[in-house]
Order: sequence, then C-alpha cells, then structure tokens
Amino acid sequence: MSDLSGGLLRHGAPEPTRFIAPDRRANLARQRRMSRRIFTGATLTTLASAGVLGTAPAIADSSWRRKDPFTLGIASGDPTSSSVVLWTRLAIDPHVLDGRGGMPSIPVPVRWELATDERFRSIVRRGTETARPEEAHSLHVELEDLPAGTEFFYRFRTGRYVSPVGRTLTTPASGDTRALRMVHLSCSHWEGGWFTAYRRAAEDRPDLVFGLGDYIYEGGPGTGKLRTHPHKLCTTLEDYRLRYATYKTDPDLQLLHATAPWIVTWDDHEIQDNWAGAYPKNGVPTDAWVARKIAAQQAYYENMPLRRSSAPAGTSMQLFRRLHWGDLASFHVLDTRQYRDLHACHDGGKTWWFTDCEEQADPSRTLLGDEQEQWLLEGMTESPATWQLLAQSVFFAKRDNAAGPTTTLGSDGWDGYRADRDTLVGAWSERGIANPVVLTGDVHVHFANELKADFWEPDSATVGVELVSTSITSGGDGSDVVNGEEEVLAENPHIKYIRGRRGYVLSEYTTEELRVDFKTVSAVSTPDAAASVDRTYVVPAGEPGLHEA
Repeated sequence: MSDLSGGLLRHGAPEPTRFIAPDRRANLARQRRMSRRIFTGATLTTLASAGVLGTAPAIADSSWRRKDPFTLGIASGDPTSSSVVLWTRLAIDPHVLDGRGGMPSIPVPVRWELATDERFRSIVRRGTETARPEEAHSLHVELEDLPAGTEFFYRFRTGRYVSPVGRTLTTPASGDTRALRMVHLSCSHWEGGWFTAYRRAAEDRPDLVFGLGDYIYEGGPGTGKLRTHPHKLCTTLEDYRLRYATYKTDPDLQLLHATAPWIVTWDDHEIQDNWAGAYPKNGVPTDAWVARKIAAQQAYYENMPLRRSSAPAGTSMQLFRRLHWGDLASFHVLDTRQYRDLHACHDGGKTWWFTDCEEQADPSRTLLGDEQEQWLLEGMTESPATWQLLAQSVFFAKRDNAAGPTTTLGSDGWDGYRADRDTLVGAWSERGIANPVVLTGDVHVHFANELKADFWEPDSATVGVELVSTSITSGGDGSDVVNGEEEVLAENPHIKYIRGRRGYVLSEYTTEELRVDFKTVSAVSTPDAAASVDRTYVVPAGEPGLHEA
C-alpha cells in the first residue's frame, strides 16, 4: 500500500469563510490540528407532495464560488474487480439549516481524476460530472473497466478548489485468493463523543471498511453533551441533509472514508429508532411516516458511496447486494430493516425485550423477506469463496438476558424472527455452506459468538461465527464490564466474549484462517484517545469456532 501522508490536505485551496458558533470553532480548530498530525429514489414530485422537500433558494450570485465546496470530504465504495464508486457532496457551508450546504440551486460541473499514485503523475482516468441541486449537489461516479486488484487514488476539482485525495481499489479477480484486511463498525452518535475510533481504524490501513448502520442518529439536540445535534429531530429532507452534513464535517470520519472504500448498509437511526418495514417505532403507519421515510432514504443515498442501482424508487431502495474478494470471500450485504414484519409482541415501542414471547417463534414472520432470503441462500450456495460474510446490522445469535427457566429475548434482532434464522442456519449444514461469518453492529457492545445448529441445544454443532462490533461513540465511554454480563454468559454458552468499551473490529482473512482483533478506545469523552486490542480470536477455515489467541 502507498503512504497516504499528506493526502487529506487541501491542495493550495484557501479555507472557506463561513460562520461557526464560538464553541464549535474551538472544536473544529482542534480537530483540524489532529487531522494534520496524521495526514499532511424517491422522485422530487413525491418528496414535494409529501411536504419534505422544502422551498428551493433563489439562485445565488457567483460569490459562492470563492468558498471551498469540499467541506464534507470524499469517499469511495462498493468495489468490484473492475469497478468502484467515487463520491463527494458539495457544501460551502455545512451548517445552513435548509440542508443545502449554502449551494445555489444550479447544477455545478465537477471534474474527477483517478491515478495509480497519490501525486497524480500517472492519471488513468478523468472526466466531468454534474452535481445537481435535486440531489444536494452529491456525486456518484461509477467507474468501469478498471484492472482487478489495483490500488488507486482519486480527487475532485471545481473552480479553483481541489478536494482531499482518497485511496480506493478494485477487488481481486475470480481465482485470486490474496489475503484481505478489513474493519467493520457501526453506531456513531455525534453527541456520544469524539469519533476517534474512525481515526484509529484508518491507522490500521484496511483494504475495506464495512459500515453496518447508524451512521447518523436522527434525534434532536441533547443537553450536557460534548457536542450537540443541530436544529431538531429529523423528519424532513432538509433535516436529514443537515444531519449528514454535520457528521461529515468530522475529520476522523473523513479520514477513514479517504483511506479505503466502504461497503454500507443501514440500520434504524438513519430513519427512526427501531422502525420495521412499513411500521414506525410506535407501530402505527401514517402518511407523515411514509413522507419521513422517503426523505430519509433520499438523504441516505445522497450521502453514501452507493451505486445508482441503490437510488430510492418510490418508497423503497435496493440495498441488499453481493460483492466478492476474488475467491477468498463473498460479501452478502443484507437489508434487515426494509422487509421485516412488525416486532413480535409489539407494545407501542415501550420495550423491545419480552419474556416467553411465543410470537417470536411464529414461522410466518420474516426479517429478510422472501425475495432477499432466497437471494441470500442461492448466493451462499453458489459461491466458491472460502469465507461467506453476511454484512448486516442486528444481533444474530440467541441472547437470553434472563437467568433461570424463563427466556427473555429481544424482538428487534434475529431472536424476534427465529424462523428466518433457523432457515439460514439449517441451510448452511444442509447445503454444505462452509465458513459463514456474520458481521453485526447495533448493540454498542463487542460480542464474539459461536453460531449453533440449534441454539436451544448447547451441545449442537457450531456452524459459523458472529463478530459483533461495539459502537464508535453511542453510549459514551462505556466500561469493561457490561451490566448483566454474567447472566448473559451463563444463559448463552455460545457467547464467548463481551466488552462494553467503544471501538471497532479488525479482521484478516486468508485461505487458512480468520484472525479477528476486537479493538477498543480508552475513552470517547476525551479527544485523540488510544486504541488497543482487547481480545483476539482465530477461526480456522473449515472448523467454525472461536479460538482465543
């Protein structure tokens, strides 16, 4: 890998002039210094009728061209052996409440370049695309016919301003089994603390980053926080655009996006806490809920390095998809929100944990939906890869939180949709699907789980593993010992490890084994905290099970 030192500096472009509240100005100045230490859909008609698009500003004069439009950074994503997506979104002032980033309501041409070196002495592709106001001046540049298994560098330019430089890659070709180094992570709450874990993940130099949901949190501003959400609870397109803009100003997040391509899926907070398919949190669908969901989906697409095939269409968007790392690994990226039934034993959203809830075992209930489930099983069956990775959001293994004969299971994870989980686990054995690895976020705690052929029979065969990443910041600093940890370990012998600090999961795959480091950050309440390996496991290929290293 090439050294990216200096790759995130502006290439001679002046800093933008914009109003920043005094308390934010000090934080941003500190964050810039930190950054330099390491690196010198839905149609517009639908949205308008739903009341979430807002009023377009008058066309601005040319003064906006004198301000840096690359304040939200750059990104790449969804790499294949011949293609990758390059992303940016123009915003001269990310903090404008209308969510438009201070940009005029006119199309803006943006030039992009792709090179094999970070100084752009060997440019292999260049072109110009248009950032349009109806997509918040975001760009999704899909490059095709690239050589397999190749590292690239990219940048954007508009007017006299040049973006930071990012590193991306194409994946190895079919038949190639070179090693893979990757991280997976989730749950970055702006108000929870500093995004230091993103920076530490970038320092680990991953080939790929899997973002497993809760990239933003939709709630209104809190009190007594290190930093607070702007404006209010997100319900309109303007609200969600502003929220993404706020998060994307973070230098640690920008750094990790520029370090490696991301493969993303969502969880709940990109729209609303614990939404489920057609249902909001309280279980009562309304026209206002549909409008809010349409707005949130549009903003999600605008701000993620996704292909145009994932752009919202009406009230839905296509997020489940399959990618490969040669013949070493297949990535089955799941959508565990959009097709699910309402939570079992739903009580209006008062709790998500229920004791002896028979509805959780109802065979007619689904988390994935029939189409996605069939797609997943067929893809896993046909894949020749050594490792089968399920990139998804919610807790997969059985997790009984109650000591004794009663069973208390959560309805938001796979425990609430046990028939779907039983179908998958059964198919792995019946079809000879080797080395399934479930990647999970959501729960703000590190877990290492062995996946059993029958979770109700502890001595049944282990058929795969689940690697659950703690949060980036959600829940604050956390602690080494999790409340109720002893009961969970006693009731669930397949759960081998629990840790409540913030961090991410770093893993390395070869044809012989998976080696996984559960990394934790000492604190998120203080900036630039250290990260360390809290626990390491090895999973031999063909022998599913966790072996502490």
